[in-house]
Amino acid sequence: MLLPCYNEEAAIGRTVAAFRAALPGATVYVYDNNSRDRTVAVAEAAGAVVRRERMQGKGHVVRRMFADIDADVYVMADGDETYEAAAAPRMVATLVDEQLDMVVGARRDEVEAAYRRGHRFGNAMLTGLLAWLFGRSFSDILSGYRVFSRRFVKSFPVLSGGFEIETEISVHALELKMPVAEQVTAYGARPEGSASKLSTYRDGFRILGLILTLFRIERPVLFFGAIAGALLLLAVGLSIPLIITYLDTGLVPRVPTAILATGLSIVAVLSFFAGLILDTVVRGRREVRRLAYLSHPAPARTHGASALKSAAAGAMLPASTEGSFPL
Repeated sequence: MLLPCYNEEAAIGRTVAAFRAALPGATVYVYDNNSRDRTVAVAEAAGAVVRRERMQGKGHVVRRMFADIDADVYVMADGDETYEAAAAPRMVATLVDEQLDMVVGARRDEVEAAYRRGHRFGNAMLTGLLAWLFGRSFSDILSGYRVFSRRFVKSFPVLSGGFEIETEISVHALELKMPVAEQVTAYGARPEGSASKLSTYRDGFRILGLILTLFRIERPVLFFGAIAGALLLLAVGLSIPLIITYLDTGLVPRVPTAILATGLSIVAVLSFFAGLILDTVVRGRREVRRLAYLSHPAPARTHGASALKSAAAGAMLPASTEGSFPL
């Protein structure tokens, strides 16, 4: 059980207690990200294993958690007591039973205060954009409540530094065509004294920028082809009056315009071929990631489906070394 935290003194104790009750066979890890309040002390008192990540940002924390923890099934949520801990066993059982690599807890807000103003619209807009760019998507790409398999975690090269990490996780699953699922879970308001660290516009633009960057990296033919098409249309638009004048008089009176149209056409061709070349590079990178993904077995093939389902139901498993727990 992985809980990234930053200044969550008011919520982390109850969050840890809730997940320990829902998953008593799991070790709860709280990764503190330079909190200035009593988050660490409260988490330790609640029974969590506390570790620290000095680089500020949720993406950096997730990178550290995925690198440090060795398990067969990973449950990740936020430490703000907004996610439904009781849904974790059901999500784990779904992952194991259906041999999935990720189960997303799609949020259903229980009270209006659960979503800050503009967040619902922004989430829907970014989710729709991701579906348009990559062909398919999730209903809630920004949910921080997820269950992962080992092969997902160990094949995921975390590059994001902030709250856009959830979008990068979603794109990784879509690009490798992993078997995934969503389950609707309750989403509540933060407890009194706990404040959201999200900035609606700043983080929204960062997520939008990440989607466009990933589109450029993962779909170079479409990205550079669109640029090439736009430049070519502009060049043709500039050339039509010149061609008409040349056919009537045999002269090209506007030489600078002709040079500009020629230059735009050349750049358009170069952009298109750059996309073709980069597409070959992306294909090679995708094959490497796929091989890294296939190097790890599905959860049920490691300890057996019955053991994992027992852990999801709350049975304790013997602990010998770190990572021996399946959750």
